[in-house]
Amino acid sequence: MSGKRSIFEDVSGEQKQEAIQPGMIDRGRGGSRKAIRAWLMILFALVVAMIAVGGLTRLTDSGLSITEWRPLTGAIPPLTEADWQAEFDKYQQIDQWRIMNQWMELDDFKSIYWWEWGHRQLGRAIGLVWALGFFGFLVLRKIPAGWTGRLAIPGLLGGVQGAVGWWMVSSGVTQGEGMTAVASYRLATHLGLAFVILGFLAWYIFMLGRPERDLMQARRTKEARLLSLSTGLMHFAFLQILIGAMVAGIDAGRSFTDWPLIGGQLLPPDATTLEPMWRNFFESPGLVQFIHRSVGYLLFAFGLFTWRRAGTSAHPQTRFAFNMMFAGLSLQVVIGILTVVYGAPWQIAIFHQFMAVVVWTLILRARFLTAYPIATSLRGA
Repeated sequence: MSGKRSIFEDVSGEQKQEAIQPGMIDRGRGGSRKAIRAWLMILFALVVAMIAVGGLTRLTDSGLSITEWRPLTGAIPPLTEADWQAEFDKYQQIDQWRIMNQWMELDDFKSIYWWEWGHRQLGRAIGLVWALGFFGFLVLRKIPAGWTGRLAIPGLLGGVQGAVGWWMVSSGVTQGEGMTAVASYRLATHLGLAFVILGFLAWYIFMLGRPERDLMQARRTKEARLLSLSTGLMHFAFLQILIGAMVAGIDAGRSFTDWPLIGGQLLPPDATTLEPMWRNFFESPGLVQFIHRSVGYLLFAFGLFTWRRAGTSAHPQTRFAFNMMFAGLSLQVVIGILTVVYGAPWQIAIFHQFMAVVVWTLILRARFLTAYPIATSLRGA
């Protein structure tokens, strides 16, 4: 039987309490967030490169040089002169060669073939990088709880993108129909899906850059009004990207090179001469360019309004994100005007396309910080 204790006896040593450890919400579910984030960053960079190569493929009129869709065997390019001649023979059967490129010799054909082959090969590489990363993390059980479905989305959309890419190319691989390029609305679908994939990747990169417990706490302080505005801005920018793809698809950027007027008028001349009427919205260079300009002005005005409202945010990093967004949007407007004035040379045109990626990412970043604000102390503010 134990002896009596003195009322002055220190009993703290006999009743030790387990220390409370921070970050319990992430325990057992964190996975390899940093490694997965790095993998997603590589995928993001590859998709950006894919968009750039795709743009150059279009600007060099190379997209129809490969007339078949062979997802597996197409990875092997022609290896002999006989193989090259066989590919050239197939190309000579389509309207683009018959109408535009009868001057081509085999060496000329090779130069456009390599652009399209490189574009498709880069797509295969992106699929491989996604598959290796996704299934590798899955087998090693390193995917954080709740993230398996999310990380599967870019891969699934990538597979759809491959099919959409052939759907696009097949619209221009015609005989006797007079088609010398792909259908502009199919090009817009193809580019739009690429930006959707970029959007998912960017959002996941932003989320994985912060601990789960931080995101859960930040979500309680989201700025609902600003989130709604930035969501509208995101959709507005996506619409402009689709219209820009249609401009590119029919070379509408080279049809009128004056600004702020178009063809010396407020409205483009002969904008609605095609029948039936709906074709003008896809195939009339003047009308399509006019729509792209008009939506650009409206997008800039809405971006300005959203930026001004973001200036009232209590979070400095959110304000800075919207400052960057508006700076990128303003620069994009200037580049767009230069693209028109100089007749869309490939150097400016591809920079205009690249800036669309930058602006898209900046809008997503600003929107993310309205949904998950970063708290700042009074001293830090």
